[in-house]
Amino acid sequence: MGGRQATGERDTLTERRGVSLVVPVLAVILLASIFVALTIGAYPVTLDGALSAVARLWAGEAAQSAEERVLLNIRGPRVLAGVIVGAALAGAGAVYQGLFRNPLVSPDILGVSAGAGFGAVVGIFLSLPLAAIQGLAFVGGLATVTLVYAVASAVRGRDPTLVLVLGGVVVGALAGAGISLLKILADPYDQLPAITFWLLGSLASTRGGEIASALPIVLVGLAPLILLRWRINVLSLGDEEAKSLGVEAGRVRNVVIAAATLITASVVAISGVIGWVGLVVPHIARMMVGPNFERLLPASMLMGAAYLVLVDTLARSIARIEVPIGILTAVVGAPFFLWLLWRGRHGWS
Repeated sequence: MGGRQATGERDTLTERRGVSLVVPVLAVILLASIFVALTIGAYPVTLDGALSAVARLWAGEAAQSAEERVLLNIRGPRVLAGVIVGAALAGAGAVYQGLFRNPLVSPDILGVSAGAGFGAVVGIFLSLPLAAIQGLAFVGGLATVTLVYAVASAVRGRDPTLVLVLGGVVVGALAGAGISLLKILADPYDQLPAITFWLLGSLASTRGGEIASALPIVLVGLAPLILLRWRINVLSLGDEEAKSLGVEAGRVRNVVIAAATLITASVVAISGVIGWVGLVVPHIARMMVGPNFERLLPASMLMGAAYLVLVDTLARSIARIEVPIGILTAVVGAPFFLWLLWRGRHGWS
């Protein structure tokens, strides 16, 4: 009896040590992914050239060689955007999946991606500059979720989580209808290709200015998620259990959803609609580190960043023309989604 107990304790200790190593290993994988992305592309860059460019950037010096100019002005900002967008989408996905207790939930469950897409399409249709298009996308994403909350507040006597999800489906469908209408009215030779390309998602046009505008918003949205991490764990148990433990479920849920929505809207505004990252990555991270949000959030963000950096590298390298990144994430995500549906019959925790 004592031997079995000791063996169980050793197995538990070994499992905990393995889980604690996941985040450092993912951090190393992310760094390796960044160096791979910096050196692969239409213009080949050596590892020495990449290190030299990083050193010049750190010292605040201007780029000298062609390699350094490519890295600092084009490829570097794009890779950094992949890190930020991938981490943000995966982190928001982990929040939504835990909050709604459903592994099939993604960051656009409340219509934020559809709203951001509609805002961007309006900007393209009006032939506005890129900064205005991104601003409209950000405002559209936030406005959609605000409208969903207004609908949920007007409906009384129902499960608030269910009303939020259904409201997100309805408002997202309306935004999708608006996008379809503008695609019909758009100039087929100029505006329509731009709309289609934006809706498929891409990091090709991302520059330092877009990153500088999105990063502070992501950090602001990330702060409440870190501070409320143990309360998010409690919310995943259900409203009744949360109330019995002294957590105001409704207020905490509103803050968490607002923070996750802010993160999602800010990155969708600069990258377009990139699907599946917020669905696939958090689920894989949960299988590796468990449902504890304190470990799940950093694991999801690191994995999402590495995943999107590698997929973006593949998108600009596998063909003579660039493949929209949303297509590749769907190619990877759709089979995983089917497997997830099959596995769902065995339960989820």
